[in-house]
Amino acid sequence: MVGGGLAGTFDIAYAISFAAWRGMPPEKLLQLVASGLLGSAAYDGGWNTALLGLGLHFLISLAAAAVFYTVARRWLPVLRTHPIEAGLAFGLGMFALMNFIVLPLSAFPHPVRFTALATGTNLASHLFLFGLPIALATRRALGRG
Repeated sequence: MVGGGLAGTFDIAYAISFAAWRGMPPEKLLQLVASGLLGSAAYDGGWNTALLGLGLHFLISLAAAAVFYTVARRWLPVLRTHPIEAGLAFGLGMFALMNFIVLPLSAFPHPVRFTALATGTNLASHLFLFGLPIALATRRALGRG
């Protein structure tokens, strides 16, 4: 669970920072996360829906870490013996899952767009700030195998 907590913290810090750089306040960014569940109504809930978005973000992070940990422990020990490669691959997989499956199938009220800067930094965040911490924490928890 440490990996999921770290990954969630690093990833949301990136997202809030990138959004702030583009002029979006943290409350709106977190409401954007909640809009995956609530649709456009997420923007009418103030900090309540922003906190829901934060909770959903960490729920996804912790669930992803639990899946990685379980697979590494039960079926694919290579995930813990090669954590760098496994973490980067997991981050890439999560980037693809979220952008090509979860967002389009959710109540997210905006079209999913892929601009160079946003896509590049989002991908880097998933690789280095999400997948890698989960893999390294899993290795630490399970040992080298």
